[in-house]
Amino acid sequence: MDAMTTLAPPVSTPALMEAVAAVSAAYFLDFAAAAGRHGLSSSQAKALGVVLEPVPMRALAGRLGCDASNVTGIVDRLEGLGLARREAAASDRRVKIVTITDQGHEVLLKIRADMTRAHRALDSLSEEQRAGLLTMCRQLLPLLGN
Repeated sequence: MDAMTTLAPPVSTPALMEAVAAVSAAYFLDFAAAAGRHGLSSSQAKALGVVLEPVPMRALAGRLGCDASNVTGIVDRLEGLGLARREAAASDRRVKIVTITDQGHEVLLKIRADMTRAHRALDSLSEEQRAGLLTMCRQLLPLLGN
């Protein structure tokens, strides 16, 4: 190695965790603000994203990281607004399945389009950076148990 070549110090896991946490927090604030502009709480908007495919109420609670009793209120509100519907599962009538409606899907798309900070940040990346970020996210998500 010549004198002009220097090796960058390795990036520590705590440093990566802090960076991911900061990006996640900024993304969440942008998401929550966009949801609010469309009359929803961040939990209600997040639930819409989870129920793009039919999901049992208990699984929805797990994905939202909240108690099943809280999910009832979230789904009640979404159902009242015509953004989601709840139906009994064919295999067990006691299990309720939540699905997004066409109107709910339109609102979710509007919320995501209204996330101006996230769009500005992601649009600043080159195609190579965008592809790399997507690859890394797809690699990490299964390992995080999502």
